[in-house]
Amino acid sequence: MRQVKFCAGHRLLNHEGKCANLHGHNYVVEFHITSNEIDSLGRVVDFSVVNKLFKGWIDDNWDHGFVLWDADENAIQALKQVEPHRLYLIPYNPTAENMAMYLLKEVSPKLIAQIKGYDLHMSKVVVWETEHAFAEVTNNVSLNQADALLQNAHRSLN
Repeated sequence: MRQVKFCAGHRLLNHEGKCANLHGHNYVVEFHITSNEIDSLGRVVDFSVVNKLFKGWIDDNWDHGFVLWDADENAIQALKQVEPHRLYLIPYNPTAENMAMYLLKEVSPKLIAQIKGYDLHMSKVVVWETEHAFAEVTNNVSLNQADALLQNAHRSLN
């Protein structure tokens, strides 16, 4: 497991409380990588390799920016008025659960594919929104089931 810390803002479109406002968190993400093999040194993969790729991606895309739902036109337009701005749009509301799912399903496969010579799999992504609250998504749920859950969530908000 490699832990990555970052700061980012978001808002939850149609939220019933104060999370409907633009706000930020000091996030912690845990990337849990598994393999059926270990290398000649006795490890799944060197932590520095994972850190370079996964922390690099977070730093380049989410750190000190806003992660927004691509359907949140009002917040997107508002933030684009500020220069400079950093926006990263995802296809669903940026809850901790959805951010973990996005990292597991969309980001992790592309990054793991860059690590040559190992048979690696992302088994779990945990997104800590605060020091007391987190969401965990594992590969125990099929990606088809996850897609269905996200589609249902999207339909219920429209």
